[in-house]
Amino acid sequence: MKKTVISIGEILWDVFPEGKKAGGSSMNVALNLHKQGINSKFISAVGDDESGKELIRFLNDQHFESDLIQFNNLPTSTVEVKLDAQHQATYTIVEPVAWDAIELSEEAVAAVKDADALVYCSLTCRNEKSRNTISSLLKHAKLKIFDINLRSPFFTIETVKVLLAEADILKVNEHELVYLKHELALTGNSDEQLLKQLSHTFNINIICLTVGDKGAYVLQENRLYHHKGYQVEVEDTVGAGDAFLGTFIASYLKGYPIDTTLDRACKIGAFVASQPGANPDYGDEVFS
Repeated sequence: MKKTVISIGEILWDVFPEGKKAGGSSMNVALNLHKQGINSKFISAVGDDESGKELIRFLNDQHFESDLIQFNNLPTSTVEVKLDAQHQATYTIVEPVAWDAIELSEEAVAAVKDADALVYCSLTCRNEKSRNTISSLLKHAKLKIFDINLRSPFFTIETVKVLLAEADILKVNEHELVYLKHELALTGNSDEQLLKQLSHTFNINIICLTVGDKGAYVLQENRLYHHKGYQVEVEDTVGAGDAFLGTFIASYLKGYPIDTTLDRACKIGAFVASQPGANPDYGDEVFS
């Protein structure tokens, strides 16, 4: 049977100097799950405006169901993307926007109860309405996957700690790990020690650590796996971490061994970094 994964979070337009592309970390994860044969559903909100309707049309063109995406009176989200000389992205995120006010609906509760996993992130918790909705939905989730996704200034360590305590699987990058080490007073001197402390402190079963072009690590049951990554010519880094996470979740739920799951996640993350925007088309051939 197909596995079902619910993602909740941002849907938006990434605005590049050359034009806009559909994005949002949570939507990107949901789309990568969809492309890899997972029954992927997405809870979010757009504005009752042309930008919001255009995002819904984009999802429909991807044959992705949009029935859990709400319309409200806040504007559809846009994010200004700037790329540095190394094609690394920085983001200017407008506030407030439609996904700041995701309502707790009966349909969303029923979807999470029926699903195999729920994916959530810290950015969507920057405002009370969506934060409360996520908190309520986590009570019904079978498997809770936390994409920490820290975007300054939209987080506090108090909220992050609450979200960490819920997680069965955590995805974090190297910069976010440095922040956690400082704020949580972790004493480890290596990535492995820090991940083991995080796992023990918050009872997290699996932690994925991405380290840019140096690949990624996975800690599972106190064993550390490492992949050196795939070297590509980077177009931009937008969505690469989301593609990594979506692929990791899909492969894990399909029963691949952790080392194979990590390899597949690194491969898709590198592929997306080699393409413009967060959601390039691909099929199974990209794994070969």
